Amino acid sequence: MRRRITTRCPAKLNLALAVAAPEPDGLHPISSWMVTVDFFDDLAVTMLDPGDLSRYAVLWHEKAPQRSEIDWSIRDDLAVRAHLALEEHVGRPLPVQMKLDKRIPVGGGLGGGSSNAAAMLRAVDTLHGLKMSDQALTDIASTLGSDVPFFLHGGSALVEGTGASIQPHGTCPKFHAVLVFPKISCPTGAVYRAFDESSSVPFRCEQVESMVSPTPDAQAFFNDLAAPAMSVAPELAEVHDRVAAVAEVPIHVSGSGSTLFIPCSDALHAGALAAAVHEQLDLPAVAVTTCERQPELLETIQ
Repeated sequence: MRRRITTRCPAKLNLALAVAAPEPDGLHPISSWMVTVDFFDDLAVTMLDPGDLSRYAVLWHEKAPQRSEIDWSIRDDLAVRAHLALEEHVGRPLPVQMKLDKRIPVGGGLGGGSSNAAAMLRAVDTLHGLKMSDQALTDIASTLGSDVPFFLHGGSALVEGTGASIQPHGTCPKFHAVLVFPKISCPTGAVYRAFDESSSVPFRCEQVESMVSPTPDAQAFFNDLAAPAMSVAPELAEVHDRVAAVAEVPIHVSGSGSTLFIPCSDALHAGALAAAVHEQLDLPAVAVTTCERQPELLETIQ
């Protein structure tokens, strides 16, 4: 009999993203209003016996809207790195079997890998009874990526600096959107280099802070990385304009791209618009809404 935890790993949207010039260490401080949405990867983690070797599998879910080749080393996967970081922190093996079924596109600006890593930290901590403090998990999460600490709790938060400064909001705004998945690559490093080469925009952290509200104003959304992403991948600008012609509302880029999102008035609007984008433009699109917190860890005995 083995204990098994299953959970879902939500995507995130940057409703606002301000980026500052790089610090001497090369990292760019940010100020971003982030929210998690109900578009998920599925994670299953099974506790193995002491002495067993951990094993990992990363697959595309059968309903994934946009697939790419899973061509990275398994030890480079962020969920696997999260497990290894926990083992290093406690100084002993924590044998598990991991199965990750992905829906969130790789490199789409939705934080899929970071969400996987945060869920893995929580699952392994629970399975092995580590009872680590929130701060300890946050410290480990910070070593894995700037978005990982946010995903430990999800919901709605103001994220600043290099990701470690998180101000969660008590209530997550009810927000509907359509995610559109162009088959375009926007490497994060290249997008930030394009930002450094072209940006003359002041760091608008106060503007981001003033936008946080239970009723988001979609007209105020902005992303300092949108133009750099389109300069790195000019075809993204073309897709953006095609989607805008169908949606007839402002279209936004999440993170460093390439996922586009369209704010919608309600769930009915989002569902109809997702269908229209798919039918008229032959682009994968899904309707989403915000989710207030990280999904629960569901434990079963196999």
